[in-house]
Amino acid sequence: MKHASEQALRELQPLLEALRQLGPLVERTPGAFYLKSRAFLHFHEDPSGLYADVKLDLATFTRLRVSTQQEQAQLLQQVRGALTA
Repeated sequence: MKHASEQALRELQPLLEALRQLGPLVERTPGAFYLKSRAFLHFHEDPSGLYADVKLDLATFTRLRVSTQQEQAQLLQQVRGALTA
């Protein structure tokens, strides 16, 4: 599974904008977010859809599908939860 292309990131633009509003996260490269000095969230694409790799437990990446608006909303909710825990 390859990292998300510019086209894929354009499809995720509303989600990316929401993630950019979350104070502790820093977007070092387009679509790659860090928490302090550690990678926290990035995106992949393959023929089955778009996916996020995110450290919801702040330690291990979990892959979540983010192809639909509902999936993106769920990811955003989970990220907010992880950042406030």
